[in-house]
Amino acid sequence: MKTAVIVFPGSNCDRDLAVALEQVTGTKPAMVWHTETTLPDGVGVIAVPGGFSYGDYLRVGAISARSTVMRAVTDAAERGVPVLGVCNGFQVLTEAGLLPGALMRNAELNFVCRDVALDVGDARSPFTSGYTSGERVTFPVAHHDGAYFADDDTLDRLEGEGRVAFRYAAPVNGSARGIAGIVNDRGNVLGLMPHPERCVEPAHGGTDGRRLFEGLLEAAY
Repeated sequence: MKTAVIVFPGSNCDRDLAVALEQVTGTKPAMVWHTETTLPDGVGVIAVPGGFSYGDYLRVGAISARSTVMRAVTDAAERGVPVLGVCNGFQVLTEAGLLPGALMRNAELNFVCRDVALDVGDARSPFTSGYTSGERVTFPVAHHDGAYFADDDTLDRLEGEGRVAFRYAAPVNGSARGIAGIVNDRGNVLGLMPHPERCVEPAHGGTDGRRLFEGLLEAAY
């Protein structure tokens, strides 16, 4: 399966995502620079990485969301291609309008960097199909602007439609209703603040993130 990782100035988790995708798919992903106008033909998964794109100037993810390549990412998502946004990638996807809501400063205005427990929400999306709804897993987090916010109507809709993919098992950053990750209404776009690519092999101290990538691979075939 062909995969692609989008790279912006300031991305620093792009290679982490690339390694995770290669380990699961057996094929190196294309690293797509933000000024490109097209994606590789036949790409089956697009990943938007964490980091500090454009130094988080203006507003986290806001400048990257307007990069040339995001038009191609949006078009691919509308065709049903799975798009995964991790940490800064989640911020970019909300700023690009691919996911509702916004990521704000953590509640205590501190950078949070540690392993956290997550509860899996709805397990019917390609991203969560390798898990069981309600299962508890552990992913690392590393963010300063990771608190998810949306108006009550949006939050009610996300919960009512089973679009909360992951929820913090205990308070981490002040996210509304403990939300750690959501999918779009079609289920092919996931944004989450925790880093599944940092827990795909035993050397990481845990492998709970690997099943997310394996679920994507299985869904593609």
